[in-house]
Amino acid sequence: MERGTRATFLGLDEKEEGPWDIVILPIPFEMTTSWIEGTELGPAACIEASSQVELFDPILPEELPCGLSFHTSDPWSSEAGTLMEQLSSIKKFFSRWVGDAFPLILGGEHGILPPLMDALSEHPKLNGDMSGLTLIQIDAHADLREELNGERFSHGTAIRRSLDAGIGRVIQIGTRALSEEEAIFSDNDDRIETWYARDILGVTGGKVGWEKMLDSLSGISGPVWITFDIDGLDGKLVPSTGTPVPGGLSHWAAVEIIERIFSAPEADVLGADVNEIAPGKDGPLTEFNAALIATKIISCHTAILLDKKGE
Repeated sequence: MERGTRATFLGLDEKEEGPWDIVILPIPFEMTTSWIEGTELGPAACIEASSQVELFDPILPEELPCGLSFHTSDPWSSEAGTLMEQLSSIKKFFSRWVGDAFPLILGGEHGILPPLMDALSEHPKLNGDMSGLTLIQIDAHADLREELNGERFSHGTAIRRSLDAGIGRVIQIGTRALSEEEAIFSDNDDRIETWYARDILGVTGGKVGWEKMLDSLSGISGPVWITFDIDGLDGKLVPSTGTPVPGGLSHWAAVEIIERIFSAPEADVLGADVNEIAPGKDGPLTEFNAALIATKIISCHTAILLDKKGE
């Protein structure tokens, strides 16, 4: 359905006034894309595709919204002329939502992450100290470059800049495309735990690596943020994302990872972003798969909220 003339995520009826339990925040940012363009159109395409996503998930007692209130916000926009001004605008856009509801952000290139983390630092459960935050990154790329094409605040440097902001731990899952610089940086920084695609999905040792990775996720404690670059999925599932890479996660592998994160007894997921969405010219496969991932994250959070309400 639509509220007024604007589509809502999953086509849900939404109440006009808060408070809300879950907010969908579209950030159609695209300024440093280095190959296939289109992420500025991705959030709207994802919301449109989400109207075809089933509302039933077996982890829930009934179809979404399960008695919860959802809000799909107006998309972020900015007429600022410089990259840093645009990033500052993203921080300001997200800041108003921090701590008020569970945010699910739809992007937009991965360069949105550093300003999101800057805003998140003011969350009541962090109080300006990002050292207690675990950032879980599902991504084909490491995004640990110091700069890309001469730019320090690029989609290819998003995790490096987030570490500069003081994040205490990064868990990378599905990495399979990185530079020598990034590999060296990762190997020598104790804050980074990388689960390469070949070690968890490969023919040799993949099953053992997969179970070790899931065990690691079960042990997460404290505040968590999920940043899901959809090119973490296998390229055939997201062909119109900026850099589709073969050898990635299947849909069900992604589902298992998300469920394991939320089921970790000591983890507290503060929110998530699903980024690098771009609409396909030959069909809506990419944006539909992004909508499925976003919905799975929402379903897992909803299950936790319902458990807490039932206690």
